[in-house]
Amino acid sequence: MFLTRGFTLQWYISSRFFKSIILLFLFAACLIFLFDVLELIRRGGDRDGFSITTVLLISLFRVPLLLEQVIPFAVLFGSMWAFVSLSRSLELVIARASGMSVWQFTAPAVLTGLFLGIFAVVVYNPAAVRLKEISDSFAEGLFSIDQSYILNSSGEVWLRQDGIDGESIIHANHVMKHGAKLNGVTVFSFNRNGDFFERIEAVTALLANDNWQLKDAIVYSQDREPQHYENYTVSTFLTPTEIRETIGTPESISFWRLPRFIELTQRAGLPAYRYELQYYSLLAKPLLLIAMILIAAAVSLRISRFGGIGHLIVGGIISGFVLYVVSELMKDLGGAGIIPTAVAAWAPGVFGVLMGYSILLNKEDG
Repeated sequence: MFLTRGFTLQWYISSRFFKSIILLFLFAACLIFLFDVLELIRRGGDRDGFSITTVLLISLFRVPLLLEQVIPFAVLFGSMWAFVSLSRSLELVIARASGMSVWQFTAPAVLTGLFLGIFAVVVYNPAAVRLKEISDSFAEGLFSIDQSYILNSSGEVWLRQDGIDGESIIHANHVMKHGAKLNGVTVFSFNRNGDFFERIEAVTALLANDNWQLKDAIVYSQDREPQHYENYTVSTFLTPTEIRETIGTPESISFWRLPRFIELTQRAGLPAYRYELQYYSLLAKPLLLIAMILIAAAVSLRISRFGGIGHLIVGGIISGFVLYVVSELMKDLGGAGIIPTAVAAWAPGVFGVLMGYSILLNKEDG
């Protein structure tokens, strides 16, 4: 009977935390979706083929990947909300009076964070990446190629390359297919002597068979009038792996595909710091969510005894911000190869767990 009651209580606490985190996550999703739709309408409302349905689909499919950065904060503030609501309803007071320690009624919340972290890595991330690719295909057909904000948050890219015909500099407004497709392309070509030869403007460029295949291109040269070509090629020595490493974004690759990208990059003799960092960061996400829950417990559990909810909420925000700064700093150092990528990815979670555990240990056990 005691074990049954204990399990029921643990399940009840877990469900409260799960509901609080999911509700806060959905609230953030609605806000981001609303602002994203309004921005898309503002930018594309006067374009041919514009429709509200298409804009809603574009935003609906691209918002999940944007929300991936929100997950740790949804867990932090959702956990704080759950702890505060349990304290204010005196449920935690009764649990303490019955002999439960802080570690016992925090354990269900930690297990909830672990479950959400695993789900976010193995299911949510691949699904969000796939939905973003679908969103890009919708946006590419509706918005003009200069709308890089709509299509890809990475913005414009510049690429210097060499080929059989000579060197060239490529500028693109938007990158797709991990760097194998460019939209809004301008190519500045030089001959083998290093002299400027021609400028090419094209709608798209596809990398295939040691060439950039330009579609709907206009060629400007010094000795003749501009010429229009449905198809035009520019030679290159770049491989798809080098393109991905140069201008591809690790966030656009799903968790299950990252190991293969890392292997291909290393075989090509290129540094794979960014892809390794993304992979280890995803692996470390469950630990980061556990850290957020421990921090939430550290700043929320004293409410039932001492009050001062405003100060404690501010403390939670500051703690979350400090952990975010540490995480971004580690990413910068790991992405540049200054420190090992595994250390850079796991350090924020370890730091957060130690910080939350230390505060709880000091406040609860003296």
